[in-house]
Amino acid sequence: MQVVLASGNQGKLKELQRLFTPLGLDVITQQSLGIAGAEEPFATFVENALTKARHASKQSKLPAIADDSGLVVPSLGGAPGVHSARFAGDNATDADNNQKLITQLFDSNGQPIKATSAHFYCALVFVTAADDPAPVLATGRWFGEIQYQACGDNGFGYDPYFFVPELQLTSAQLPAADKNRLSHRGQASAKLLPQLSELFG
Repeated sequence: MQVVLASGNQGKLKELQRLFTPLGLDVITQQSLGIAGAEEPFATFVENALTKARHASKQSKLPAIADDSGLVVPSLGGAPGVHSARFAGDNATDADNNQKLITQLFDSNGQPIKATSAHFYCALVFVTAADDPAPVLATGRWFGEIQYQACGDNGFGYDPYFFVPELQLTSAQLPAADKNRLSHRGQASAKLLPQLSELFG
């Protein structure tokens, strides 16, 4: 059975294909079907993920899965939050977003001016159809803190600045297999899979 991923992100596609193939689900991107991304007008990850999944399913007439995820820094009022990918503007690069984050947490001398505890959050939503009244939902949180200097070459986004104290490493320093298991998306996926196994028996 084909399932549409409400994203064109190849990294997400590879992760979900590896997870869902054992269930007999073939994950393809909405981009490969010529489907444009949905608007994400809501203040929560869950609402945006559901909106994206319903949009992809409606356009493709196939089951769909969507995730909405990002970085939450409590001392910044939850920012970047649902705006994580465009924190520094609509066409912002990872470097732009990270620079804005660091600027807001630290002064020009590199001294912290706000608490740096943070967590990554992921909401995964699966719908069998656009009007599915009972979507499958799973969430995950990965706790850490923001450090001033970037470390590591793996990952993307805020990974080089997201430090995990118990590992004494940033997300970008972790091997992919470890990150996939520990991360917010890994946690959400681990919760989603048993539910889909029941659904598709």
